[in-house]
Amino acid sequence: MLQTLIDDWQQKAPLLIQVSRLDRPVGSVLLLWPTLWALWIAAEGFPGWHLLSVFCLGTLLTRSAGCIINDIADRKIDPHVERTRHRPLATGQLNVFTAILFMAFLLFISLLLVLSTNLHTFLLAIAAAFVAGLYPFVKRISHLPQIVLGIAFSCGIPMAFTAVTNSLPLICWLLFLANLVWVVAYDTEYAMVDREDDLTIGVGSTAILFGDLDRLMIALLQCLFVVMLIQMGNELAFETSFYASTIAVSCLFIYQQFLIRNRQREKCLTAFLNNQWVGGLIFLGVLVQY
Repeated sequence: MLQTLIDDWQQKAPLLIQVSRLDRPVGSVLLLWPTLWALWIAAEGFPGWHLLSVFCLGTLLTRSAGCIINDIADRKIDPHVERTRHRPLATGQLNVFTAILFMAFLLFISLLLVLSTNLHTFLLAIAAAFVAGLYPFVKRISHLPQIVLGIAFSCGIPMAFTAVTNSLPLICWLLFLANLVWVVAYDTEYAMVDREDDLTIGVGSTAILFGDLDRLMIALLQCLFVVMLIQMGNELAFETSFYASTIAVSCLFIYQQFLIRNRQREKCLTAFLNNQWVGGLIFLGVLVQY
C-alpha cells in the first residue's frame, strides 16, 4: 500500500511541479526581490541567516501555493487561453483534490516558518494569504486584478519590517506603495500577452482597462516607481550607489517600452520577464549601500 502511494506521487510529481510553477521561478524571484529590499533596509544590513532563510523559502512556498489556487479557480478558463491551455488542471491530467493536498502541504510548511518569527509577522502573513487567495476571483468582476496582485506581492515588505524591528515605520509604507506601482506596471505587460483571449472569455485586466493607452499607463507607473525609489533613497540618506542602480532601472524600463511598442505577445512577455533584473538591480544598490 505504502509503495503504491509513493509510486502514485512520484508519477504526479512533474504535474505538481508544473501547477506550482516550481519549474518557472520568475514569479518567485519577482516576489522575493522587494522582500529582500525590506529585510536589508529594516536591519540596516544583513538580517541574519534565520530571517533570510525564512523569507526566501517562505516566498517560494507561498508563491507556489498561490499559483495552485489560481489554477484551481481558472481550470475552466485556462483551456481557452493560448498561454495556459496546457496546464495540468486545465487538461485534466491532475485532479483538484491532489492539487489542494499539495497546496495545503506548502502552506503548512510556510506556517511553520512564519511561526518562528513573531506575532505581528504571523498576522500579516494570514492577511497576505487572504489577499493572494482573492486574486484569481477579482478578474471575474473587475479590470483591476493587477492591484490585488500588487498588494499580495508587496505584503512581504511589512512582514520583513515586523520580523526585524517589530514595527511598521513610514519608510516601510513608501516601499510598499512603490512596489505596488511596479507590480501593476509589469503585470499589465503580462496581461497584454493574454488580452485577446481575456476579451473573448470575459475576464478583466488593466491591459483591457487601459486599452490603447496601455503603453502610456505602464510608462507613467514606471516613472512613478522611479520617483518613489528616489524619495526612499533621500529618506534613508542613501549614497551614489543606490542612485546608480535607479538609473540602470530606468534604462531597463526604456528597453521594456521598446519591446512592447507593437504589443506583440512574445515581446510583451519578454518585457515582463525583464523585470526580474529590475528587482535585482535595486537590491544590488541597497546591498552596496549597507
